[in-house]
Amino acid sequence: MKRITKLLLAILTGLLMTFGWPEHGFPLLLFAGLVPLLLVEHEQWKARKDNSWFGIFGYAYLAFLVWNALTTYWIYGSTFVGAIAAVLLNSLFMTIVFTLFHITHRVLIGGNGHFAALAGYWLSFEFLHLRWDLNWPWLNLGHGFSAWTKWFQWYEYTGVFGGTLWILLVNILVFVLVRDLLEKKSTKRLIWMRTAGIVLLIAIPAIISFLMYKNYHEKPAPVDVIVVQPNVDPYNEQYELGPQVILDRMISLARTKADSNTHFVVCPESALQEYVWEDRFEMSQSLRSLRQFNREYKQLSFVTGISTRKLFAEGEPLSLTARKFKDAERYYDSYNTALYVGHDSTFQKYHKSKLTPGVEKMPYPSLFKFLENYAIDLGGTVGSLGIDAERTPFRVNDTLKIAPCICYESVYGEFMNGFIRNGANLIFVITNDGWWGNTPGHRQHLLFSSVRAVETRRSIARSANTGISCFINQRGDIQQRTDYWTPAAIRQELNANTGLTFYVKYGDYIGRIGLLVAALMVLLTISFGIRNRRHTL
Repeated sequence: MKRITKLLLAILTGLLMTFGWPEHGFPLLLFAGLVPLLLVEHEQWKARKDNSWFGIFGYAYLAFLVWNALTTYWIYGSTFVGAIAAVLLNSLFMTIVFTLFHITHRVLIGGNGHFAALAGYWLSFEFLHLRWDLNWPWLNLGHGFSAWTKWFQWYEYTGVFGGTLWILLVNILVFVLVRDLLEKKSTKRLIWMRTAGIVLLIAIPAIISFLMYKNYHEKPAPVDVIVVQPNVDPYNEQYELGPQVILDRMISLARTKADSNTHFVVCPESALQEYVWEDRFEMSQSLRSLRQFNREYKQLSFVTGISTRKLFAEGEPLSLTARKFKDAERYYDSYNTALYVGHDSTFQKYHKSKLTPGVEKMPYPSLFKFLENYAIDLGGTVGSLGIDAERTPFRVNDTLKIAPCICYESVYGEFMNGFIRNGANLIFVITNDGWWGNTPGHRQHLLFSSVRAVETRRSIARSANTGISCFINQRGDIQQRTDYWTPAAIRQELNANTGLTFYVKYGDYIGRIGLLVAALMVLLTISFGIRNRRHTL
């Protein structure tokens, strides 16, 4: 195979993965997206005596660079440097995974057992990518079906990793079929058997999902919720308009829907523009206004985003993100906070804990704290923020608890499970996607909430500053979807749920199995590599 052919096949993988990705992609393309690159890898393997162990690296990097660049280019809207870093690094991580698979293939000569390495290495990558400080799991494969709600109802048992494994297995089977056809190694009977196997592997999970979708019925437990979309321009208004102006805009929108039956008003991330010290909530003009608004209605509580700060007491142990006052030997932490203002005038808070790398968090602050001054400035608080150690939901009463999910956190399945295991009956997603403009970014982000709804079987109220705001039922259906960049208020009854899905109970067990498989394949690669080397001496 000529080099130009290999380059074109690598680009084809990037294009297939791009055109298969939500929101407007055709997800069935993902079932063959890796096949062109696997053909390149196979050619490199066949000519392994003439090729370097890392000869696949450049082709893989090209494929994943095309996919990452065309799918997540929109990050530039908030930060050009961050966009470049995200695209280049994520492509690199995927390339390393694929190169490790190629190395294992070179060592474990013969048969198809090396494909266990591809599945194990990729699952391990996605699992670890959710958990380290350079996390950017936006392109975890299982999210590829997020626009096709009826196809992934079984995620309540597997989580998004079930979708990743599904896509990997189908790609492997399609590749084996195409490889043997090209090399004329298959009989007609074997071709038909493999084709049937591919069709069944795609169809059976899909049919099961369709049946689950049709037969899933929510138990009535209505909670009346208003979602407000204030549409504050994050570039030209958010940090320039007075806090009371923005608050009045949100309250005015809420009034158009509120009455004595309303339980909650939900506003977006960073909606309140008044910085508040957490031991002085009572002194905040914005929070006093919200309390007054709540009193106008019988049972209304308010959930909104705000920036808060905590002052460390003298002698209190400091966090890694503690900041020093310029003119005093005192320290404080800053937070991206979801705040609950109860109908009984009580306050509850939750601090965003999955922080955006480079914007809200300097990766590995104990090593790189000296780089804090170079954190990306999107307005508001700059530098690493504090986080919460536990996923503590807002407790409304003995039977109702709310999981507050701030922006980027809605991408993390097992992370959100923590709220559910701690008793959350509903999920409120508050976000500000206006930084990205009217690009695929905010629409992809919306769709990931549908996946969380199915994984947890929790209804979701989603408030996005500039849109898209909506309600999502326990089957993942998006309801009352607002227009982008338009002020809006929507109202709906959501059913609270107390049941725990298999996935909520056991989390990312498929990712953990992937880790074990990957560890085994690494050990086999090392041991067989040593044996092969001895045989050549």
